Amino acid sequence: MKAQLAGVMLLAAVNAMPVAASEKTEVAAIHAVDQGWLKAFKAADGEAFARLYHEDAVLMPPNAPAVKGRAAIRDYLVKEAQGASKAGMAFSFGDKSDGGASGNLGWSSGTYSVKDKDGKVVETGKFLSVNKKVNGKWMYWRDTWNADSAAPK
Repeated sequence: MKAQLAGVMLLAAVNAMPVAASEKTEVAAIHAVDQGWLKAFKAADGEAFARLYHEDAVLMPPNAPAVKGRAAIRDYLVKEAQGASKAGMAFSFGDKSDGGASGNLGWSSGTYSVKDKDGKVVETGKFLSVNKKVNGKWMYWRDTWNADSAAPK
């Protein structure tokens, strides 16, 4: 009986290991989407933004109505990115981010900062994205962020 129980426990442990490794791989892929977003923002690249968002995605920016659909999100983010670039603002993610995945849904969260042209931090905040896996590719499905302090008046 002990030998059978030990065998069952070993089999359960072996079966659980690929799941953990698989989730780690999926979370890394989700974080790669975040890095793609950062690259698209720095370049104000509308087509790159469009490739990152599901056709039915919803972007929920602070102090603004929700933006629905890939094309509208692309246009919104390009305008934001162009404005930031023109003002000399630099956007970056914090060193620590979190995430998870289960089936075809995943999430990512972390922090960001914005620096002005002189390198002074003018905003810090956090983000949360819900991702959907479509045809083997992770895409933003719901995306939101907010600043740690109130918007300037």
